[in-house]
Amino acid sequence: MASTSPAIDQLLSRGPARLPLNQAALQRTVDVSDVRSQDAAVLFPNARNAQAALAGLLLRVGYWEESHNVAQNINSTEGSYWHGVIHRMEPDSFNAGYWFRRVGQHPVFPMLFERAADILRNDAPKEWRLKSTWDPILFIEWCDEARASSGQAEATAIDIQMAEWQLLFDWCAGS
Repeated sequence: MASTSPAIDQLLSRGPARLPLNQAALQRTVDVSDVRSQDAAVLFPNARNAQAALAGLLLRVGYWEESHNVAQNINSTEGSYWHGVIHRMEPDSFNAGYWFRRVGQHPVFPMLFERAADILRNDAPKEWRLKSTWDPILFIEWCDEARASSGQAEATAIDIQMAEWQLLFDWCAGS
């Protein structure tokens, strides 16, 4: 995990345990007015990408629109990645796919592939099979399917989404 300030750690501890697959189910769990008034570089002073870490933080504590506003103004792979996650949760699969195609390959993909493989081994829809590397477009399809069927598919997709959130946040907030 990335080293973050006590204020950021406190916000994250008060956030929901799991992010829903659908933006409509996302609930604001904390007041982030003090966070939004600070520069991302102050909040994440040693971050690889402070703005991207802020986009992830806002999403995690339920501020979808604010997270989107930050992510869409980040001209980097991480900005595109968060933008893809945000649109996948909207759900706007076409738009999410556009942003994930802009990401290309990302350094968190190998770790995410391993985490997803572990999650799928435990209890997942039988037809869900990973490719040889992490494929965010395939995961969009799984999330669409999970939203339609709920149950185990939804739980599995949420677990993978949470692993993805943590890995990407740690990457962005880390140095």
